[in-house]
Amino acid sequence: MLNVIIFGPPGSGKGTQSAQIVKKYNLIHLSTGDILRHEIMEKTPIGCVVKEYIDNGLLVPDEVVLKMLYHKASIYPKREGFIFDGFPRTIYQAEMLDKMLERHNRPIDVVVSVEVKEDELFKRMKGRAVDSGRSDDNEFTIKKRIDVYKEQTYPLIDFYRNQGKLVAVNGMDSVDVVFDHISQAVDFYLNKKNILP
Repeated sequence: MLNVIIFGPPGSGKGTQSAQIVKKYNLIHLSTGDILRHEIMEKTPIGCVVKEYIDNGLLVPDEVVLKMLYHKASIYPKREGFIFDGFPRTIYQAEMLDKMLERHNRPIDVVVSVEVKEDELFKRMKGRAVDSGRSDDNEFTIKKRIDVYKEQTYPLIDFYRNQGKLVAVNGMDSVDVVFDHISQAVDFYLNKKNILP
């Protein structure tokens, strides 16, 4: 059983890295961003509420995200593990996630923080807005999302560092180099627990 959290500021490449981690370690990818965007695309009642928050660069309230995540995770009770992408974003969410996983004896094992300089984040996200047409990648929302990330998510670095689970990775490197660093951290954990052959 392996449970990984990957977080980093918007535009840090955590979604790209998550996809590679899923493939290498056979994990279920739980991306709160993907789950929320799906609800918006389907124009569900919750999706309409979520869209207002995202369009204004705000974090979706904890109770909404937690409810959706619990539902999604419960679909896969017997899988080898999860990678949580974009969640938790606050200390409260981290504590709630720990409680949820402890009930099933499936704690978080490794937390990867993808670190990228702010000017590079702007550059990446502006390029992504052109390529994907994402409404949450305009200049105002980019700035707001980065500010919200700093204010609400930075405290998670110390939260997980104090638990001995945090691995900081330089997200300024190429996709392959970043993935190599993440793999080394995960493999180190697995070797330490005698899970790898």
